[in-house]
Amino acid sequence: MKHNTLIIGGGIVGATLALKLAQAKHPVTLIDARPKLSQDDWAEKLTHRDARVYALSLASINLLKDVGAWQRIEQSGRKADYTQMQVWQTNGVGELNFGDDEFPRLLGSMVEPFIIEKALYDGFDDETVKPYLTHVAGHKVIDLDWIGDGYRVALDNGAACSGQLVVGADGRGSMVRQAASIGLDTLDYHQTAICCAIKTEQPHRATARQVFLPTGPLALLPLADVTDSDKAMPQYWQSVVWTLPTNIALDLLTLSPQALAKELAFASGYALGDITEIESIASFPLNAQHAKQYVKPNLALIGDAAHGVHPLAGQGLNLGMLDIIALADILQTDFERSGGKLWANFATLQRYERERYANNAMMMHSFSGINWIFGTQVRPIQHLRSEGMNAVSKIKPLMRFFSQKASGV
Repeated sequence: MKHNTLIIGGGIVGATLALKLAQAKHPVTLIDARPKLSQDDWAEKLTHRDARVYALSLASINLLKDVGAWQRIEQSGRKADYTQMQVWQTNGVGELNFGDDEFPRLLGSMVEPFIIEKALYDGFDDETVKPYLTHVAGHKVIDLDWIGDGYRVALDNGAACSGQLVVGADGRGSMVRQAASIGLDTLDYHQTAICCAIKTEQPHRATARQVFLPTGPLALLPLADVTDSDKAMPQYWQSVVWTLPTNIALDLLTLSPQALAKELAFASGYALGDITEIESIASFPLNAQHAKQYVKPNLALIGDAAHGVHPLAGQGLNLGMLDIIALADILQTDFERSGGKLWANFATLQRYERERYANNAMMMHSFSGINWIFGTQVRPIQHLRSEGMNAVSKIKPLMRFFSQKASGV
């Protein structure tokens, strides 16, 4: 058990941390309730376009490069880089434009979740990683017992494994968080997000767009070109995240796809003309949540198990990736300082919590505040909002600062 880490949850955050630790030659066991996909399963998934994308920041991209996953994503061609970002509102004036027209540089990249997962899982077969990484797939954790100097984890197939450190990377409904009796602060926005993939009359030109409507933000995010016909006319497909009061969203979801496309084009102000195709329509309720603490002796929470944010800034996964960078660095630093004797002692884990908790809380409150400011119909606030956007758009150093904060580097 000595120095072994058990990661519960095999999504992007859990798999990235597993690779990061294994590449540093630390023994790690990744436990994923989902069954392992065969190459045929992956091949089938690759034929479909996922309307959901993650807006990966530069910090997240650099982390994926470190573990060798980004190189595989680039080889797949299933990513849509963006070099511009436009933000505007319909019930006021002012527009923010991030990026340099004359000297475009990468602001981030839109990638479908399963593309990132495949790139990570393919890394498990690397000969330098295999001796240190055990992947347990298709089995749920049913019990978690603290045994003084670590945890014993029981699986639904009767098997058990032990580790000096347990990391909960098992999402918003985290079993690890609940088993550790860690409380949760929640905020219900009473909003629902409609997601879909759309093809527009005009190309997106590597630009991510977000318009703030009185009913909530509407994001148009570049999608990778999948089919041969897509590649013949690139940059016309986009992912939509449309935030609305729940009652309005439910009404819109009763419409035919064609009728919904018309409503969507109108809501966007025909920013890219009409919508010619729409597919993969889905929805999910919106709320924020934050664990009251991230660590206990021999236990840490990362990603959505620790914090869940409003999607308006596309920072949910990026915050989880910053958790990984912080936790892995702090674990490694204290391990080396101790001459390889200390692994994940409580003081080390508390350093991780101090580094990430306040930052994540600030980001969550900022997203909630932005959501309220742009949704309010109070005239004085609308006026101040417009004046503020106008002022900020003219201060180039401030625009660069906001762009840098969003990139995470």
